[in-house]
Amino acid sequence: MPSPKFITRRQALKTGALAALALPAFGSLPGCTTPPEKKTARRPSTLRLGVASYSTRQMSLDDTISTLHVLRITNVGLFKAHCPWETATTDQCRAVGEKLRAAGIALTGSGVINLPNDEAVVRKAFENVRAAGMTTMVCKPDVAALPLVEKFVREFDQRLAIHNHGPEDLVWSSALAVWNAIQPLDARIGMCLDVGHAARFGLDPVAVIHQCATRIYDVHMKDSSAIPGALKDIPVEVGAGRLDIPGILGALIAINYSGVVAFEYEKNASNPVTGLAESVGYVRGVLAGMS
Repeated sequence: MPSPKFITRRQALKTGALAALALPAFGSLPGCTTPPEKKTARRPSTLRLGVASYSTRQMSLDDTISTLHVLRITNVGLFKAHCPWETATTDQCRAVGEKLRAAGIALTGSGVINLPNDEAVVRKAFENVRAAGMTTMVCKPDVAALPLVEKFVREFDQRLAIHNHGPEDLVWSSALAVWNAIQPLDARIGMCLDVGHAARFGLDPVAVIHQCATRIYDVHMKDSSAIPGALKDIPVEVGAGRLDIPGILGALIAINYSGVVAFEYEKNASNPVTGLAESVGYVRGVLAGMS
């Protein structure tokens, strides 16, 4: 086995046993939400893998759950298409959380929840997240709303992760902008590092991981062919783009990252399952090579 630094995409896919790809076609997934039988031993991993359900935004929640079972993924960051965090009732959010738990899936994060400088709106988002039992709220607060957000973090004892976007975002375009903004805030307010957007902004995600280690609470894993500075992303399967995926994974292991690495596959919204499985298999192969 070559060293992880030089592992090829083909070797990673092979090691990750992407025989995955006896997957059901999109639209043919069963709506069953019962947990899969515990027949297959889990592959050992030094990182907790998950899926950001923005990847499956055109699929139902039931089919998303079935896809997670096929991938043997038990952590999800749930996009608003599967639970409208900003507008749903607490009962609706509680029911979604219970459905996930019954299916053996942990609700570890969310799609990006907007937090304007409006106390009633922010309180509702916090109440909905608590009702569902979400570990970390992934969010985009207005800069002016940060004192209000911090107030609710303390009241609800809720962990937050501000999501960085790319250069087209006028508020949180850079992971380092997030890092600088959270320094004086409650330690429960951290960062959701989107490695693809960080690279597109022109940062080295590996360096960001080391610099911001103490406040990275969630990671969105993706790959891209876009060049630094591009205002539009070109998403590809993880391992097929410009990002140093082995370096990113190695950095997360080096800082003892304990959160979830959530795949956010954006290339094919209408039929994401195969590309998502290929991405998961590639990362599992890299991790297996590292171990």
